[in-house]
Amino acid sequence: MAKALLGHLPSDTRGVHRLTSENARLRLRVSELETLVLRLQQENDRLRDIETTTLMEQEMLPA
Repeated sequence: MAKALLGHLPSDTRGVHRLTSENARLRLRVSELETLVLRLQQENDRLRDIETTTLMEQEMLPA
């Protein structure tokens, strides 16, 4: 029973260390995902520009 209560005592720092570690891991993952979103947005913008240029060139060709 003492072991079961140990996790509920404020002097037990195992839970704090575990939460701190998990928080750091999640922050790193969020940062990685934010970087991925930015890269995909840039790639999407580039592809949209290419498509727009291609459509404009096709419109300029004589029918």
